Amino acid sequence: MKKEYTCLGLMSGTSGDGVDASIVRSDGQDKFTVVKERYYEYDKSIFYDFHELKNKINSYNDLKTHSLKIKELEKKITLFNAKIIKDISSNITLDLIGFHGQTIYHNPDEKISNQLGNGILLSQLTKIKTVFNFRKNDILNGGEGAPLTPIFHKYLIKSKKINLPAAILNIGGISNMTYLYDFKDNKILSKDLGPGNCLIDQWIQKYTKKKFDNEGKISERGTVNEIILEQALELYENNFKKKNNISLDTNDFDVSFARGLSIEDGAATLVKFTSKIIASNIDLFLKDYLNKKVKVIICGGGRKNLNLIKQIKLYTNKNLSFYSSEDYSLEGDFIESQAFAYLAIRSVLSLPISFPQTTGCSSPCTGGEIINY
Repeated sequence: MKKEYTCLGLMSGTSGDGVDASIVRSDGQDKFTVVKERYYEYDKSIFYDFHELKNKINSYNDLKTHSLKIKELEKKITLFNAKIIKDISSNITLDLIGFHGQTIYHNPDEKISNQLGNGILLSQLTKIKTVFNFRKNDILNGGEGAPLTPIFHKYLIKSKKINLPAAILNIGGISNMTYLYDFKDNKILSKDLGPGNCLIDQWIQKYTKKKFDNEGKISERGTVNEIILEQALELYENNFKKKNNISLDTNDFDVSFARGLSIEDGAATLVKFTSKIIASNIDLFLKDYLNKKVKVIICGGGRKNLNLIKQIKLYTNKNLSFYSSEDYSLEGDFIESQAFAYLAIRSVLSLPISFPQTTGCSSPCTGGEIINY
C-alpha cells in the first residue's frame, strides 16, 4: 500500500491578494482527499508593499537593486504563512508543507522565476518538513518553471471521470490551460495563455477603493473603446505574441493603453482585450485538436467575472464546451493550493512534477527543495 501524507499546500497567486491554504491527504498519485481549506487575505501592508515592489521589478538587475526590500518583504510573507499554518492545522498533525511563495518576478527568457518565501525559516518556525522553490529543478532542466499544475489537473480530470479530450482553464492573475488527450504516458499539454485578472484588477485598484470587479459588474456597465482596443491588440500581435513563451508574468501586461477612459469604459475595454487574447490563444493552443468536442472546466478567481467568461465563450471555437469547476464538485478557489500540496508529496517521493510538453524541460523532472527542520 502506498503511503499517504497529510500535507498543507500554501499558494499565493499572481493576483497577490493573499494565501489559499489546503490540507490534503494523498499518496501523490491516485489517492487524494481534502481535509480542510481556507483563504487568508494579506495584511494591507503586505498587499501594498508587494504590488508597489513588483511594479518596480522588470529585469534581473531590478532584483539586485531592490534586494533589501525584497528580503524584508519575504520575511513578512514567510511569517504570515507561519501564522496561517498555526491557525489552520490546530488539532491536525501535518507530515509536510508545500510552500509556493509569492512570485515577484518570472522571466522565461532569462530562465528566472523568483518566489518570495523562505522555506528554511518556515520549516524552523513550524518544525515541519517543508518543500519550496518548486520551479528550480525545472528551470535547471531547460524548462520555463511554469505551469506546474498540469499533473494535478490530470488527476482531477481522471478522478471526476471526465471523458477525454478535456481541458482545465485556470484564470488567476495570468490565465493558463491544461489539455489532456490520453491518460497514458502523461500526454498532457499546458501553456499560459495571457492575462487573466491582472489587468482588470490593476485598473480597479488604481481608480477605485475596490480590489477587483465583483462578478464583472463594473465592466458590464462600460462601453468598449474599439479604436484603443484594436491598437492594443495589434501591438500585442506584433510584439509579445511572437515570443510564444510557455509561461508569462503579470508584468508582461499593463493597463496604460486604457488611460484616459472612464472607470467603466476602461474596465470594459480591458475585459474585451483579455478575453480576445485568451480566446485566440486557446484556439491556437488547441488548433490540432479542435476536430473533436472538448470539455473545458474553468477554475480560479476569474471564473467569477461573469462578463469575462461570457466573452471568452463568445470568441472561442464552437467545439469547446465550458463548465465551471463547481459543475464537477471542484472548489475552484483552492485547486492551485491543493495542487502544491500534491506536488510537495510527489517531490518527497521523487516523482516528476513537470514534463517536456508542459514546461519545455528536457525530460520529466521532480521539483522543490526539501527542508527537514
